[in-house]
Amino acid sequence: MSSNPTSENLPSKQFEAIASAIEKQTAKVGVIGLGYVGLPLIQAFVRAGFQTIGFDSDPTKVERLLAGQSYIKHIDSAWISQCISQEQFEPTADMQRLKEADALLICVPTPLSASRDPDLTYVENTARMIAQTLRPGQLIVLESTTYPSTTRDVVLPLLAESGLTAGEDFFLAYSPEREDPGNPDFNASRIPKVVGGYDEHSLQLACDLYGHAVVQTVPVSSLEVAEACKILENIYRAVNIALVNELKILFSKLDIDVWEVIDAAKTKPFGFQAFYPGPGLGGHCIPIDPFYLSWLARKNELSTRFIELAGEVNSSMPHYVIQRVIEALNDQSKPVRGSKIGLLGMAYKKDVDDPRESPSFKLMEELLQRGADLSYNDPHIPVLPEMRHYDVPHMTSQALTADWLAQQDLVLIATDHSAYDYDFIVKHSQLVIDTRNATKRVQAHRERIVKA
Repeated sequence: MSSNPTSENLPSKQFEAIASAIEKQTAKVGVIGLGYVGLPLIQAFVRAGFQTIGFDSDPTKVERLLAGQSYIKHIDSAWISQCISQEQFEPTADMQRLKEADALLICVPTPLSASRDPDLTYVENTARMIAQTLRPGQLIVLESTTYPSTTRDVVLPLLAESGLTAGEDFFLAYSPEREDPGNPDFNASRIPKVVGGYDEHSLQLACDLYGHAVVQTVPVSSLEVAEACKILENIYRAVNIALVNELKILFSKLDIDVWEVIDAAKTKPFGFQAFYPGPGLGGHCIPIDPFYLSWLARKNELSTRFIELAGEVNSSMPHYVIQRVIEALNDQSKPVRGSKIGLLGMAYKKDVDDPRESPSFKLMEELLQRGADLSYNDPHIPVLPEMRHYDVPHMTSQALTADWLAQQDLVLIATDHSAYDYDFIVKHSQLVIDTRNATKRVQAHRERIVKA
C-alpha cells in the first residue's frame, strides 16, 4: 500500500519543530501502557537522555511507580526511584496530560476475543483519548502487535476526529515492539527497531526518535510492512515450535529423546535453527499474534493452513502433558483425584515474572478439574495473579523445601527457572514430570523422571 505524502512533499512547520526537538533531545517522550513493553521503553529513552512521561489507566501501577517500586523483575526499583527523583520519568493516570508529550508511543495490549478474533479495544480507546488532546507537532507511534492495516484503517480515522491532518499537523508511524524478557543479552535499547511511517516525514521523525534510544532503526516502505513484519516473526516461531511439539509426541512413542535429537541437529552450521518443545505456548506474542493474520485472511476469503495447524498443535500440548501425568500416576497405582501435585513454574518462560498466556494456568485448571490436591512454587510469582481466561484460585508459592517435595505424589516442571536446583528437586521427589528437559544433567534417581 502506498503512503500519503504531504502537499508537494514539503515539511511543515510542525515537522521542523519536532524534528529539531528530537535532534536536540528536548522532545518529551510519552509512553502509553506501562507494562512489559512500555516500562522497558521508558528505560531506553531515559538512558538516551530524554525526559519521559508514562501513562497507564491502572492507578495501582502508577502509585507503585511513584513510590519507586517496580513490578517488573528486570526493571530495578532503585532505578525507578532515581528517575522519578531526577524528573526524568513521571508516571501518571491523567490522560489529559497526553498533550504534554511531543511523541506518544502506544504500548497497550491487543488480546484475542473469546472467538479468537482480534480485540482492538485498548488500541481504539487509546486513540480516542489521544484525539481529545491531540495538538499540532505531535508524533504518534503504535507499538502494539496487530494485523496489517490497523494503523491506517483503525488508528488514523480516530486521530483524524481531532480535525488535524496526518503528515502535516501531526505524524503517525508503526514500530512493532520487540522484547526478550529473561535474556540479559537483549534489552529495549539493544534490539533493532523496524519503523513504518504514514508518510516520509512521519517515517523520518520516528526513525530519528528511536535512533537515539536503540542500536539500529530499520525503515520500511509502509505502515503495513512494519505491521506484517511483527506478525511474521511470531508466526515463524509458532510454526517451528509446533513442529518440534508434534515430533516430541511421535519420538516419545518411538522411545527417542526429542531434545537429544535437536541438540544433534543444531550442530549443522547452516539450514537449521533449534526450537524446543514445551507444555504449550505462553507470553503475549506467540500464542496470540498469528491468529491476527489468520483472522485477516478469513476476512479476505483466504486460509492460512500453516498458522491454524500450528495453533492446533501448540494448543493441544497442555492436554498431552496432563495425559502423561495421568499415565505416570497410574503406573504408581494412583489416580489424579486426591493426589498431591506440585507445579513448578507459573511464568510463561524461564527467569521472568510474566504470567501472560502461560500454559501453567491451563495445566492448573485441568488438574484441579480432575480433583488433584494442587500447590505450586515459582520464585518470580509469589502470589497467583488474576488472569483473563482462567478462574485462578487464591494461592501463594510454597517454599521449595525437601519436605514439600517429598509430600507430593508428583512434581510437574512447567517452567525451567535457573533458580531451581534440579538435583535437589529430583532427589527429594517421588516422581517428576519434566516438560522442559530441565533435568537433563541430573545423574542420580533418573528412574523418577518422566519426560513430557
